Amino acid sequence: MSEVPVRKYYAGGQWREAAGGAVFEDYEPYTGEVFARVADAGAAEARIAIEAAAEAFPAWAALAPAEKAKLFYRAAEIVRRRSKEIAEILARETGSTIPFSTFQQEGVAATLEQAANWVFLPKGEVLQSNVPNTHSVGVRRPLGVVASFTPWNGANILSWRAVLNPLAAGNTVVVKPSEFAPISAGLMVAEIAEEAGFPPGVINVVTHAPGGAAAIADEFFASPDVRVINLIGGVNTARLLAERAGRTLKRTVLELGGYNPTIILDDVDMDYAVRAATFGAFFHQGQICLNTRKIIIQRAIYDEFLEKFVARTKTLPSGDPLDPTTIIGPLVTRAAVDLVDSRVKEAVAKGAKLHTGGTYDGLVYQPTILTDVPYDATVSNEETFGPLVVVEPVDTAEDAVKAANRTMYGLTSSILTGDTYRGFELAPTLQHGIVNVNSPTVNDEIHAPMGGVRDSGWGRTGPDSLADFTDVIWINATSDQRALPF
Repeated sequence: MSEVPVRKYYAGGQWREAAGGAVFEDYEPYTGEVFARVADAGAAEARIAIEAAAEAFPAWAALAPAEKAKLFYRAAEIVRRRSKEIAEILARETGSTIPFSTFQQEGVAATLEQAANWVFLPKGEVLQSNVPNTHSVGVRRPLGVVASFTPWNGANILSWRAVLNPLAAGNTVVVKPSEFAPISAGLMVAEIAEEAGFPPGVINVVTHAPGGAAAIADEFFASPDVRVINLIGGVNTARLLAERAGRTLKRTVLELGGYNPTIILDDVDMDYAVRAATFGAFFHQGQICLNTRKIIIQRAIYDEFLEKFVARTKTLPSGDPLDPTTIIGPLVTRAAVDLVDSRVKEAVAKGAKLHTGGTYDGLVYQPTILTDVPYDATVSNEETFGPLVVVEPVDTAEDAVKAANRTMYGLTSSILTGDTYRGFELAPTLQHGIVNVNSPTVNDEIHAPMGGVRDSGWGRTGPDSLADFTDVIWINATSDQRALPF
């Protein structure tokens, strides 16, 4: 245990111990070994971080855009230089395979570089006025302190996204990372920001042990300095936070999960459809919000697709995430494995057919394909974070759209077809924030307005997010004395 690193939390530009030196153990999913011992912060530490962010806010908001941009570019350089090291940390701490961990680093660096340009975007507009000799303008201004809840899945790229969007708008941030990835989803951001030269208090990270989130969240809601609750996470957590935010009149930005359908039409290139479906369903062993949860396919090509899809799925190598050939790594916790397994067993008990998978070794759950799943089975309606996908035949494209819109989730979707125009015409009928024609459900571009509708949240990423993290104030000035009624 003496060789296991101890990681402090970060506030006001300082690495700090939690009260009494309290720590918790952060485990590697694949080996079960202790990866790090991390500061177990609570209410007092959250207050310190919020106060540091509030103190740093005026100077950061006033800092010239070009100076902010330099810091983002420096951070991008550091990420690229340390890419291999960070990828290995992700693999060990979260079970992310080396290919996905490496991909995240390029995504982070590219996001930092693009965000360097977003700092110039918050702008106003000149308004017309009915009052003579009056200049009227609308101006955007940052809000203050943003509290960002960051997830363990896609931990590095999503944590940076939860930080950069508010920062580019001129806010300061307190990050509360998932207890399952305190380093990848938070402390690594602080470490790189410190090396890049971000001013103290602009980025703060408060870590906590399992079960300790509530005390930190309480401080976020109690503080008048925290103006936005920014969550990348699950629907149940979002409901709790949104309810409390309503009572305290804090703004919320919610990027949530989805029950993401891939529609395959009967004119598709079959080999491409199989590849796209395999990637969409099993990328990061089904543990990202964009994964395909249900494949809806026209009955005329159902049998051929299913045979090829099952055969390809059986070839996916699984095991150690540090092995660069591994495609299916471990799930994040034993509870995650148990949840996937219970939902597979429930579906089979209700009449579903299991074509492959349904077994696990340690925390590595084999990619699983189910058909004939009744609608009252949980996997037919609810997001299951794991390598599990349902295949459902339908007769027509219109039937496919109805099936895709049946749940209240609305994050991402996919239409695979040999006729791109046909897919483009169908796209607006899908009730999802993202519709990919001839791309998998797993598809993201940094500058695009990614986000969900309905139960998949509200708010957008990229430059569109600046509206979520700013207010518009109306300034009007007249050079004459106004005619007043009394």
